[in-house]
Amino acid sequence: MSLDRQASWLESFRIVPQQTLTPPQSLETRCCVVGGGPAGMMLGFLLARAGVDVVVLEKHGDFLRDFRGDTVHPSTLELMYELGFIDDFLRRPHQELPQIGAVIDDFSVTVADFSHLPTHCKFVALMPQWDFLNFIAEKAKLYPQFHLRMEADVTDLVIENDHVTGVRARTPQGPLEVRAQLTIGADGRHSKVREIAQLEVIDLGAPIDVLWMRLAKEPGDANLTLGRFREGKILVTLDRGDYWQCAYVIQKGELASIQRNGLPAFRENVESAAPFLRGRTDELKAWDDIKLLSVAVDRLRHWSREGLLCIGDSAHAMSPVGGVGINLAIQDAVATPTARRRHRATTPRSPRAPRISDPHDPRTPGVCAQALHWVCHE
Repeated sequence: MSLDRQASWLESFRIVPQQTLTPPQSLETRCCVVGGGPAGMMLGFLLARAGVDVVVLEKHGDFLRDFRGDTVHPSTLELMYELGFIDDFLRRPHQELPQIGAVIDDFSVTVADFSHLPTHCKFVALMPQWDFLNFIAEKAKLYPQFHLRMEADVTDLVIENDHVTGVRARTPQGPLEVRAQLTIGADGRHSKVREIAQLEVIDLGAPIDVLWMRLAKEPGDANLTLGRFREGKILVTLDRGDYWQCAYVIQKGELASIQRNGLPAFRENVESAAPFLRGRTDELKAWDDIKLLSVAVDRLRHWSREGLLCIGDSAHAMSPVGGVGINLAIQDAVATPTARRRHRATTPRSPRAPRISDPHDPRTPGVCAQALHWVCHE
C-alpha cells in the first residue's frame, strides 16, 4: 500500500470530536422580572424587601446608557424618603430643580414651581439613569431573595397550557431557563416579552422625534432647565452641572432631511433656538454626536395574560415631554406587589397575573399623562 493510500486509510478511522452543546441552566423563583430598567429594578427591590424570591434579567452588561429618562420627580423622591434612604440617594451626583421654566422668544415664564408640594423634597432631581439603577441595585442586593443576572437576553417565554411559566434567555455561560410563578415584562418600549406574548398594542401616535446632544456649559450660564421656543423651533436644555444636555424637537421622520441639509445648517438651527449656545455647537463634529430618540406613545389593550404582567414602558410607552416616563414606571413597580397581595387574598389558588388597574380608565396616571402628551404634541 502506498504511503498516500495508507494515510488516507488511517484518516478514515480518526475520531473527530463532536461539538458539545452546553445544557441549559435552570432556575426556579417566585417572580422573574425581564428588564433591569427603573420599573424592573424597583419591583425587584420591593419584592425582595417583602421576602419574595425574585430574579431580574437584564440583557446588557451594565446600566450605562446615555440620554435615558433621568428626571426623578418629587413623587419618586417621596418614595425614597418612605423607604428610608433619601439622604443616601441625594448624596449621589445630581442637580435639583425647584422650578422649571420656558423662554418663548425673549419672554421667560415659569412652567412649574414645586415649592408648594406637600412632599419632603420640593424639587425634581436630575440624576443619570445608570446612577439611579446602580443605587437601587446596591439596596436590593442587601436582601438574599434578590438575584440580578446581567447579560441575560430573553429570547422566549415558557408557555404551558396557555399559561406563562417562565422565560428562556441567552447568557455568556450558555442557555438559561427561569421557571417562575409570575413573569413580569419590564423590558421597555420595544418589549420582546409583550411581542412573544402577542399582547395587542394600541399606537396612540407621536408626531415628533427628539435629537439629543451634549454642549459645553460656561461659567456665566444661568443654572436653569428650560424649554426654548423661538422661530418655530423647540430646544430643551437640561443643566448637567458641567454641560448642557440638549433635546432638539423635530417632526417625526425628519432626521433624513435634516442630515441632507448638512451639519452646519443643523448647528445654526440649534443656535437660533438658543442664542446663548452660539459658538458651542462646533463641538458637534459628526452626526454620531447626535442621538435620535424615536418618540412613541402607546399602551397595551390588556397588560396581562395567565402568569404574565407587563409594566412600565412595555405596558405604556411615554413621550419625553415632562420627563414622566421613569416616574410612572416606578409607580407601576410600587403598585404591583400591592395588587398581587390583593389578588391572592381574593383568589389564593389562581395563577392569573394581578390587575393593577384598568389601563383605559381615564383616572389611571399613564392614561392621564398620555392624554396630556397628545395635547402638547398637537
